[in-house]
Amino acid sequence: MDTRLLKNLNFKMILIVFFIFLISILAIASASHANKPDGTLRYVVLQSTWFLVGLLCLAIVLMIDYHTIASLAPYVYFANVLLLIIVYAIGKTTMGAQRWIPIGHFSLQPSEFAKLAVIVSLSKHLEKTKGVKNIKDLIFVFLHVGVPLILILKQPDLGTSLVLLAIMFGLVFISGINLKLFFGIIGAGILSMPVLWEFLHDYQKKRILVFLNPNLDPLGAGYHVIQSKIAIGSGRILGKGLFQGTQNQLDFIPEQHTDFIFAVIGEEMGFIGSLLLLILFILLIYNVLQIALKSKDTLGTFIATGVASMWTFQMLVNIGMTLGLMPVTGIPLPFVSYGGSSLIMNMIALGLVLNVGMRRQKILF
Repeated sequence: MDTRLLKNLNFKMILIVFFIFLISILAIASASHANKPDGTLRYVVLQSTWFLVGLLCLAIVLMIDYHTIASLAPYVYFANVLLLIIVYAIGKTTMGAQRWIPIGHFSLQPSEFAKLAVIVSLSKHLEKTKGVKNIKDLIFVFLHVGVPLILILKQPDLGTSLVLLAIMFGLVFISGINLKLFFGIIGAGILSMPVLWEFLHDYQKKRILVFLNPNLDPLGAGYHVIQSKIAIGSGRILGKGLFQGTQNQLDFIPEQHTDFIFAVIGEEMGFIGSLLLLILFILLIYNVLQIALKSKDTLGTFIATGVASMWTFQMLVNIGMTLGLMPVTGIPLPFVSYGGSSLIMNMIALGLVLNVGMRRQKILF
């Protein structure tokens, strides 16, 4: 890599992600009760380790031109599909879901990396076909995303499946598709919901019903949302203070270091802390969209837009879930929720976006 490219590197985005990660580490430390004798620093140490691994992956991604990375997209796509199939053979089952491949003391979640595989491979395809011009192009896009989506949906992992759909719609929307066709697809999707309902697992149906009325099962499926809303509401303006949130410290919030970590932030850091995190996310996504607009070619625009679609959807759904505005789907909050596969994947995604921005113009001698 020519070091002169570094003058185009968006260091602001790296700084924004670093501040988001700092909030994450504080929340994870509190959620795992690291301040108590019976608590643990294990999650903090592991998440910090994954962050450093992610930085290394980011640096490697920056060294390789994104056109070269995109040329490998078919191999990455099929390798990920193979890993998703392997999950069914040797995957570890946790809480009724078979999503992880055990590797020594750790576990790999291929569905997280499916997001990147779809972003890069679909971006390369749309660049080659010059967007979605007709139904034939659209059918190929559906098949392309549909293969990993169905494999992930069967794990079952509805949340990640929805993220893949969000990425697909984001890329299709900017590809120059006829708007009548685009909104026609959305309309058809809405009309097909009664049919899709029959394919949902019982617990997924229950989550949707409880989303409409959490009091239907306050000690079961509705418990997560009720306790999360109590935690966020009790944080008020300034929060109760780090390690001082009663809902968090007394373990009323389920999955407080992963899916419901925003509830911990809301309770202990209050409205101000929650608002700060939201502002950081908005600034991050704004910078991604700026890179998409200024990219020197459509491939770069597609890659950056795919990442922006992924992060925006995950942020809105995860935070909406903790506030009771969205059904509980198990979608992690990017860079914040505990999880090695998720964090490393997001760092690679950040590297891809920075890669596009760094190579937006030719080097002048």
